[in-house]
Amino acid sequence: MKTILITGGGSGLGKELALLLSQKGFHLLLIGRNADKLSNVKNMIESQGGKADILTLDIRNNKEILEKMEEVREQFDIFGVVNNAGVGHFGPFPELTEEQITEMLNTNVLGTIYMTKAVLPLLLERGEGRIMNIISTAGLRGKVHETVYCASKFAVRGFTESLQKEYENNNIKINAVYMGGMDTPFWDENNFVKDRSRLKSPREVAEIIIEKMDEDTIIIEK
Repeated sequence: MKTILITGGGSGLGKELALLLSQKGFHLLLIGRNADKLSNVKNMIESQGGKADILTLDIRNNKEILEKMEEVREQFDIFGVVNNAGVGHFGPFPELTEEQITEMLNTNVLGTIYMTKAVLPLLLERGEGRIMNIISTAGLRGKVHETVYCASKFAVRGFTESLQKEYENNNIKINAVYMGGMDTPFWDENNFVKDRSRLKSPREVAEIIIEKMDEDTIIIEK
């Protein structure tokens, strides 16, 4: 059974994409730092007849990624990765702390790059596969009080578009997904979005993404 890795697979969009991909016959390897959340999604997938496993991993740590991927590649038939994990800190630029800036760049940019670099050789070896980068509309245009968050997403956009050009003649599908805000736990630790009722649910966004998986660029506005 082909395995797809999903970072940030314990909640929100990662969880919903995992549930939908499992229904398409993929085995899911759910990646994150919270084993309880990952296990909950694993149980949901299995209760619906799907197959899943969990992998606790900090995607900001490249050494840890490489060590665990050595184990993973021996256990599973890796077909692709969904780089979904991300963090955001918002507000006037001068008020962002060094820690917040570093966390966004390390998670959103380096985490995506490290995971892709670990998985891509396996896809090239098998001659097919998929890389899906969840970027957000913050990677399409600048936004007030989202300076560094947008900077991180613009970086992932450049990385993804370059990958698409570099591997356009390979049988590896690379998706760039740009979606507006969703009503997810992403907003729980800040009050940046006052009215979450106007946002799409993670399930709605996941269904649109799955429907448009053949497209290189998937844009889902609010």
